[in-house]
Amino acid sequence: MNPPKKSIRDIDVKGKKVLVRVDFNVPLDKNRNVADDNRIRAALPTISYLLDHGARPILMSHLGRPKGQIVESLRMAPVAKKLQEDLAKPVVYLKECVGIRVQKAINKHKGSVILLENLRFYPGERDNLPDFAHQLAQLADIYCNDAFGTSHRAHASNVGIAAYLPAVMGLLMEKELETLGGLLENPDRPFVVVLGGNKVSDKLGVIDSFLDIADTILTGGGMSYTLIKSMGLEIGQSMIEEDLLGQIGATLKKARRKRVRVLVPNDFVVADRFDKTANHKIVPTEMIPKDWMGLDIGPATIETYCEAIREAKTVFWNGPMGVFEWPSFSKGTKSIAECIAGSDATTIVGGGDSDAALRQYGLDDKMDFVSTGGGAAMRLLEGKKLPAVEVLMDR
Repeated sequence: MNPPKKSIRDIDVKGKKVLVRVDFNVPLDKNRNVADDNRIRAALPTISYLLDHGARPILMSHLGRPKGQIVESLRMAPVAKKLQEDLAKPVVYLKECVGIRVQKAINKHKGSVILLENLRFYPGERDNLPDFAHQLAQLADIYCNDAFGTSHRAHASNVGIAAYLPAVMGLLMEKELETLGGLLENPDRPFVVVLGGNKVSDKLGVIDSFLDIADTILTGGGMSYTLIKSMGLEIGQSMIEEDLLGQIGATLKKARRKRVRVLVPNDFVVADRFDKTANHKIVPTEMIPKDWMGLDIGPATIETYCEAIREAKTVFWNGPMGVFEWPSFSKGTKSIAECIAGSDATTIVGGGDSDAALRQYGLDDKMDFVSTGGGAAMRLLEGKKLPAVEVLMDR
């Protein structure tokens, strides 16, 4: 799928100041060093393209949740340091986002990549205030959005700014839209979808969308207990969204009508309390004790799911199969990740906790594509519009 919006490749950037919205919301360790630079490295192709074509990149991002206040521990200095290491070119970090001093600094450092201060130090960012968007636009000639992970939000730096500058997408954004859009249009079959995570409410729209294109949907994690309850089985103390039982019933009827297999786990690792040291055991789905809760899929489910994955030509995965952060309840997520990584299918991962799990198991480079935006990816796959994409110039 060729995205219908213009990218930096579609315009002349030579000699232009290009304001680039990146997603450098990266974790910092206790010494305030970048603990995981995956999002920084994902933006390097766009930054390098701009430099190679004579443009002057000015980068802007949020970091954490400072709520419109200056929070010293959330300044962008550690990010600038890591970016300079990864890019192997000078990076100038400015302690403000807008204003005369920022404009003068940009004009002074013509040969360097500029990184602005944390956007969310300014209340106008999240409120998408026109005045703040206009102040940002005064820094450059062109706006480029390469922050797919924030594209489902309407903020000043990714929506408001497009009213004042020619707006195009970066190479990462382009790749995300091509890959995820292509998944919806024409996946190689059999197409197997693996969905996990805590809430089925976060996935119902995606399930409904996939019922039109998938062959099999494999479910796990917290969301699967609500599905199981809707089938009339008991789930003990496992998490559930009671208000969605009727809606899920309708979704499962649609799946049968569309002849899409929707599988729920047939066994679980259950625990007597929600604790990493809890007593735990493996039980069939229909035998979850009333005072216990499911925290991972069991070995029989792993085998059933892996068999479906091995037969697939395309696999999409979003959401862990259990509480993968705790060793006693991580086998399901790890095993499914290994099955997907080892398959011959085209493998696409929808970001979020799935991405974190892959990195935990050292499998992130075994996938064909890992999205940088969990929430944005799921919204796109639901068939919904992304505000930050809609405002970009059409091809």
